[in-house]
Amino acid sequence: MSTDREEPPRRRTLLKLGAAAAGIAALGGGTWYAWKTWGGGRNDGQSYISAAVLRGDIEDLVAATGSLQPLDYVDVGAQVSGQLRKLYIEVGSEVQEGDLLAEIDAETSTARVDASRAQLRSQQAQLTEREVNLAKAERDLQRQKNLMIEEATTAEAMQNAETAVQTARAQINSLKAQMEQLQASTRVDEANLKFTRIYAPLTGTVVSITARQGQTLNANQSAPTLMRVADLSTMTVQTQVSEADVSRLAVDMPVYFTTLGGQGRRWHGQLRKIEPTPTVTNNVVLYNALFDVPNANRSLMTQMTVQVFFVVAEARDVLTVPMSALTLQRGRGNRARADKAGSGQDAGTAAAGETKPPAVAPLPPDSQAAPAGHPVQATGRATKDREKEKPRSHEASPRRSPDERQRQPAQTSESGRPAAEGGRPRFNREAFQKMSPEERQRLRERMQAERRASAKTPLSPRSGKPDINARNSMSQGTRSAPAATEVAARPPRPPRKATVKVIADNGSVQEREVTVGISNRIHAEILSGLAEGERVVAGIRQPARPSTPPQQQRNLGPMGFGTPGGMPKGR
Repeated sequence: MSTDREEPPRRRTLLKLGAAAAGIAALGGGTWYAWKTWGGGRNDGQSYISAAVLRGDIEDLVAATGSLQPLDYVDVGAQVSGQLRKLYIEVGSEVQEGDLLAEIDAETSTARVDASRAQLRSQQAQLTEREVNLAKAERDLQRQKNLMIEEATTAEAMQNAETAVQTARAQINSLKAQMEQLQASTRVDEANLKFTRIYAPLTGTVVSITARQGQTLNANQSAPTLMRVADLSTMTVQTQVSEADVSRLAVDMPVYFTTLGGQGRRWHGQLRKIEPTPTVTNNVVLYNALFDVPNANRSLMTQMTVQVFFVVAEARDVLTVPMSALTLQRGRGNRARADKAGSGQDAGTAAAGETKPPAVAPLPPDSQAAPAGHPVQATGRATKDREKEKPRSHEASPRRSPDERQRQPAQTSESGRPAAEGGRPRFNREAFQKMSPEERQRLRERMQAERRASAKTPLSPRSGKPDINARNSMSQGTRSAPAATEVAARPPRPPRKATVKVIADNGSVQEREVTVGISNRIHAEILSGLAEGERVVAGIRQPARPSTPPQQQRNLGPMGFGTPGGMPKGR
C-alpha cells in the first residue's frame, strides 16, 4: 500500500526535471542562434564589406550625348525655274567634283539667249551704219572748212556741218551703251542656260534627294534644294554639354565616343571648339562642343546618336580603391598641404612665419585725378588690409621723435602729390568738396579704372585671394602671356589627403592616411599609403533581420495573438 502512495509524487518530480531540462536546451539553442545571427561569433574584419587594392586604369570623365554630322557638305539647289527633266544620281551615289547631277528644261533659257544674240547683231549693224554717217559728216565738215577759206560758203553752212558731226558721234556713243547693256543681259541669259545643268560642287556622297524627276521648280522667290552632297571621310561630332560640366572642358583635350551598334568600339579625337551661345530647351542650358573624327571605312553615318566622354584626367596602371572606402580630409590643413606641394615652399620658411607684404599698384604718371594741393587717400577694404599689415612691435616700426619727423621729407608720388604709405595718395573729404566738377569727374574715372584693374587681378594659387603682384605686372605692361581667346587647359588637380580603414590579416581594422590623385565617381587613384593586395573597408554589412519561425507563425491568430480570436489555449 505504501508503494502505491509514493508513486505519484515521484512521477511528478521526474516530469518537473524533464521540463526543466527541455527549457534549458531551448534557451541554449536560442542563444546560439542569436549569437550566429547578430555576429557575436565573428571578428571585426568579418562585419565589414571589404575591397582589395588593385592596379588598373582610371579616368575622370565628363559624359554627354551627341550626334554625327559630315564635316563638309553642300545643299545643292536650282538657280533657274523649270521642269526637272533628268536626275543622274540617287541616294548613296559617290560623285566627283564637276560630275553632272541633274538637268532642268532649257528651252526657255535657250530662246532667251538666241533672242539676245540676234538683238546684239542688229545693234552691231546699226553701229556700222552710224559710223558710216559719221564719216560722211566729217567729210562734209572738211569741205565746208575748205570753202570757208576761199570764202565760197556761208558761216551757217559751216555750223550745220559741225552740228551734223557732233550728232553722229553722240548717236554712236548711245548705241555703244545700248550694246553694252545688251551684252550684259546676254551674259545673264547664257549663265541661266548653264544653270540648267547642275554639277557636283565637291567630291563626296549624295546623302539625300528632296526633288523628283519631272517636278517643276520655282526659283523666283528662293532657290529650291534638290539634294545634299557630303564628304563622309571626316565626321563632326556635335555634343551638347550641360552648363554644370562645360567649365571642366578645354580645347584640345582628348575625347572619345561610342555608338549604339558599335559593340563597345571607341572613336578618339580632340575637342576642337566650344560654341559660346547655348541652346536652351525646357529651361535646360546646353553648350555645343565639336570635334572631328576620321571615317575612312564609312562606318559612321549621318545623324547617328553617340555617347561622348571627355577625358578630364587619366592614369594608367595605378593603384585604385573604391570611393566609398575613402574619407577625404576637408579643411585648411589639407588645402595647405596641397598648396605646399604645388608651390614647393620650404617648410622652415613657412614655420618661421615669414610673410611678404603685398605690393601696391603704383599710380600712372599721367594721372590727372586731383590737382596739386588736394591729396587723395584710398578708402575701403584696401586701407583696412594695409592697417592690419602694419608692424605693431617697436622693433619693426620704431617711433620717431618730432625733430626726426621734421627732418625727414614727406613721401610723394610720381605726380608730386603727398602720398600715404605704399605710394597711395591720401583722400581728404574736405579737399574733395573743394574740387571743381571736372576734377571730381576725373577722380571718379581714375577710381573706376582701378576697380576694373582689380577685377581683372588673377587669383593666387596658394591663398585663393587676388594676387596683387600679378595685378601690378599687368598694369605696368609686363604681362608675358597674351589674353586667351579660347578655353585654356586647366592645371591638374593637386593631390589630396584622405583616410581609409585597412583590414589586417588577423581581422583587426586600422585607420591609415593616404594620398589621393585622380578620382571619379567610382574609383580613386592612390599615390601613397597603400600597397597592392591590401584590403580596405568599403562599407558596413548590415545584419539581416531574422524572420518569424514557422511554428510561431502557425500559433499566431488573425488578430496577432496566440490563438484564433485572441483567447488563450485551453488545457
